[in-house]
Amino acid sequence: MECHETSLEFPGPVDARLTLAPLARGRFDPAFQRTADGALWRTTRMPDGPATCRIVQATPWQARVTAWGPGAAQALAAAPALLGAQDDLSAFDPADNLVRDAHRRFPGLRLLRTGRVLEALVPAVLEQRVILRTAHDAWRWLLLRHGTAAPGPAPVGMRVPPDAQGWLAVPSWDFHRAGVDPRRARTVRECASVAARLEEAATMPPALARARLRLVPGVGVWTAAETAQRAFGDPDAISVGDYHLAAQVGWALAGQRVDDERMIELLEPYRPHRQRVVRLLHLSGAMRAPRRGPRLAVQDHRRN
Repeated sequence: MECHETSLEFPGPVDARLTLAPLARGRFDPAFQRTADGALWRTTRMPDGPATCRIVQATPWQARVTAWGPGAAQALAAAPALLGAQDDLSAFDPADNLVRDAHRRFPGLRLLRTGRVLEALVPAVLEQRVILRTAHDAWRWLLLRHGTAAPGPAPVGMRVPPDAQGWLAVPSWDFHRAGVDPRRARTVRECASVAARLEEAATMPPALARARLRLVPGVGVWTAAETAQRAFGDPDAISVGDYHLAAQVGWALAGQRVDDERMIELLEPYRPHRQRVVRLLHLSGAMRAPRRGPRLAVQDHRRN
């Protein structure tokens, strides 16, 4: 199988592991793996077809990307954006000491951009209203059952997510066997049925792109934001509606648990970098609020 390779050089430090971390849907994601040699492996479905990418970071300013499959050339062309080359930090100058210190501690954090909407949208839909482990198990089961084998010498078990027609072909009983309720299964099909229009959103301004995603029944503010963070590299998309996020941000920035409305107020001074700030606060450990009360029921984790 033909192999494509490229070397990337960045004007500033890039930490590939931190930058690409949001793509991993659990430790055993068939579409994203990290091997013992430190290489990052990712499968994707480009317009020309499936591809497997292997990313090796040589220095903080350099990375080597190798790709296999029909979509390999397009995957290599998208690799700089994937590793945050389009992430503009020039206007990011946080006044808050906590955020400034986190930015200084993690200079290689960049916001990735895959440009592939359905690949980001479907797993976000699966994460609606359930705990992450349940969603990750469903994603893994569906890819192993309905994905295609990863091209090239990928780690054993890696799969390429289905295309739109592949998701439409998943029978209702397989969604059920994967632990996906009818409402989320219906939303996945709704997304797949208009996939071509959704992929166009990758070329639109972020606010308009999120608005287009929300035209799909079952895709709300939270799901659109989760998709925008990965597919569009949107630095301002915050996951309003997440069960934990408001309390975590409130604890980091105000020393107390807050609701979504107050979280938005606390993050307002950081616009248009609110998502970046959330990532930095998470990495800094400042968002670890003390646990209180009973454990959350499985079906109450996230809104759509």
